[in-house]
Amino acid sequence: MHKPTAAGRRWLLILSLCGCAGAALAQTPPAPLQDVPAQGRPSQSWGFDPALLAADGEVLLRRAPDAAVDRLFQAVHRSAQRPDEAQALCALFDPQADRSLAGLNATASRLGPASRQDFANALAEVFIGAAQHPPQPYDEPAARQALKAAGVRAALINDGFAAGLNGSAQDARCRSLGWLLEQLQARPLAERAAVTRLLLGEGLHRLADINSAAPAPPPPPL
Repeated sequence: MHKPTAAGRRWLLILSLCGCAGAALAQTPPAPLQDVPAQGRPSQSWGFDPALLAADGEVLLRRAPDAAVDRLFQAVHRSAQRPDEAQALCALFDPQADRSLAGLNATASRLGPASRQDFANALAEVFIGAAQHPPQPYDEPAARQALKAAGVRAALINDGFAAGLNGSAQDARCRSLGWLLEQLQARPLAERAAVTRLLLGEGLHRLADINSAAPAPPPPPL
């Protein structure tokens, strides 16, 4: 019998948590979590908040520590550099994309074996971190400024960056996203985590902010 891998053990833990949540929720009437006294919440006995099982990626990323969010950024960055996987990662930044835990897992399933395990490990770390921590400090205006600055740097050294973001060609859009991630990779961990929360929370429409800060192309010669 094969022993489960580290990634497998993490997902078995999450699945076991899902089973516990499903059994408990089936036996109790639904109620807004904020209306339940803290001492009576299932999270007090299980060690996690069962509402996270239905949470979208933005909620998970707001609660997960910076190190766990950065682990997800690194997995996205590595896959975005691989042409055969970049399209699947780009889909995550569609404003209408499913960024729930199930949606993120579906994205992982479209990656190659090594990237799939890397992405699954990162997702498990985000989920477990979010389950064990309250919402983290998050300065959205600072994250937006960091995103704009990364866009300016990407536009300065990569011809076609802004055109790729603005155009409808998916390949060009993914290439520009890859250039943006390259710039973010060089930034401090806390900054990468903040921008990751912003991008994965709101999708590609947030990248429109970059265009207002990117340098305009030089005028054609007379």
